[in-house]
Amino acid sequence: MAQYENNAYFWQKLDTLYLSGGVKVVRRKGEHHPEFANLVYPVDYGHLTDTNGIPEGVSVYLGSQSHSRITGLIVAADILKKTLDVKILAGCTKDEEEQVLRFLNQTDYQKTVLIRKGSEIPGWGVSDN
Repeated sequence: MAQYENNAYFWQKLDTLYLSGGVKVVRRKGEHHPEFANLVYPVDYGHLTDTNGIPEGVSVYLGSQSHSRITGLIVAADILKKTLDVKILAGCTKDEEEQVLRFLNQTDYQKTVLIRKGSEIPGWGVSDN
């Protein structure tokens, strides 16, 4: 089962999804959350504009590095909204990743985990051809 964990093919598909559309920034670094004034965005926050199934689009946190490079994902479990949500990190340094995690974990109703981008190619993906 480990061969399916964090492999390059998954990240390649995610890169294609991310780079084939646009990002609409809705909150800038340093802005306060519209509903919770104590929450301050540690990096720019927006949504993918060209995604299906979610009214506002897939969430994206944009760090200080190149926005054309996905650095990881955050998976959030929210018991208040009863949702499981995946958020893309693009151009985030390790410090910015930690800041986003702290930002998203400030409430007892939502907790998150970070998945850093991997580059492993599973054995089943290697071919002699």
